[in-house]
Amino acid sequence: MKPLFLTGVILILLGAAALIYGGVTYYTKKDVVNFGDVKIQTEQRKQIPVSPIFGGVAVLAGVVLVVAGRRGSSRGGTI
Repeated sequence: MKPLFLTGVILILLGAAALIYGGVTYYTKKDVVNFGDVKIQTEQRKQIPVSPIFGGVAVLAGVVLVVAGRRGSSRGGTI
């Protein structure tokens, strides 16, 4: 596979995931009480938001790279 085509497909997938999920969610554990054998923890949900603009730009750039990769392979030359 051509590098431009593969990079374009990866950008399309990442951009679509950013548009669908809107960010990355992860959980952290925090000790609330730690007294001898007694340990109480809470689980905190945190999110790193991803702008829909970033997702759209990634999809658009991916489409451009896929088209450029296809055109390069149809001419028989390398880019």
